[in-house]
Amino acid sequence: MRLLLAEDEKELSNALKAILKIKGYQIDTAVDGAEAYEQVLTQSYDGIILDIMMPKMSGLEVLEKMRAQNIVTPVLLLTAKAELEDRVEGLNLGADDYLAKPFAMAELLARVNALVRRGGEYSMQTFSVGNTVLKTDGMELSVGSHSLRLAGKEVEMLSMLMRNPGRTILVSQFIEHLSNEGEVTLEMIRLYISYLENKLDSLQADVFIEGTMETGFKLSEKGDG
Repeated sequence: MRLLLAEDEKELSNALKAILKIKGYQIDTAVDGAEAYEQVLTQSYDGIILDIMMPKMSGLEVLEKMRAQNIVTPVLLLTAKAELEDRVEGLNLGADDYLAKPFAMAELLARVNALVRRGGEYSMQTFSVGNTVLKTDGMELSVGSHSLRLAGKEVEMLSMLMRNPGRTILVSQFIEHLSNEGEVTLEMIRLYISYLENKLDSLQADVFIEGTMETGFKLSEKGDG
């Protein structure tokens, strides 16, 4: 599981990163809101920990911009403030949880574990990009009245792409995400990308998968740019 930790207090960031890595998470860090937002736009995460009080752009601003871009990655907000209005504003903007400083590391870990589990709920939803709809619980990909049934790994990979339209998903992230279902190889990723490309074409979808095994893949709409 890959997390983004956006915290400008260096000592706290280092401590949280070390503990989360021990617990098996892969951690990317950001020291200000602008850097955090840039990473959110270019990477796919299973969860995001955002400090509210950061330079350049606050955690609330990052969250607001994320949700405006339809990035639904679960978010845990951290803040030195404990006022009710901060909690309310963060939740109204789309935060999934809120933790006030100072906090016990055990509580943070419990919140992060719950956050990641909550993120798994997104795999049982309907995603829509352009004219293309993915119903993950029925494993169905459709355009208009035409539909195809997908394999389990196809559903997981396409849901990652549709949850992050226009943003590149690295091959290593596909492998990491699918690894709990058994061994995943580079060749398997290559084949499933090819299968998905063919199925999107056969349905005459107005979205397509672009990229390479080296650079990663993203879902784009035809005619963009």
